Amino acid sequence: MFYIKRNAAGEIVTLSKEASNEATEQIAVDDPQVLAFLASEPGSKANFLASDLAFVRVVEDLMEVLLDKGVISFTDLPQAAQNKVMQRKSLRAKNNVNLIGEDGGII
Repeated sequence: MFYIKRNAAGEIVTLSKEASNEATEQIAVDDPQVLAFLASEPGSKANFLASDLAFVRVVEDLMEVLLDKGVISFTDLPQAAQNKVMQRKSLRAKNNVNLIGEDGGII
């Protein structure tokens, strides 16, 4: 989770890993608003970070589909990958996050 501050128009103007006096609203790391904010930051590595976060989400969903269809088995993955997959599944379950839809929104 991140903590954000919004302007009068409801746009994110501050993003932080920790709560502060200004950034008190919580938002999911993979929320499209967070990605849009990161991508809009000029002169930083934020564009790459936003792209990486979005791509990680695509890879997660792809793995889920391959596992569900039996194309690959969970035990085919190295132990470290299995641990990371289980951590992400747990986070997604706790935050009620499902697959990405064709329009990029959560379904």
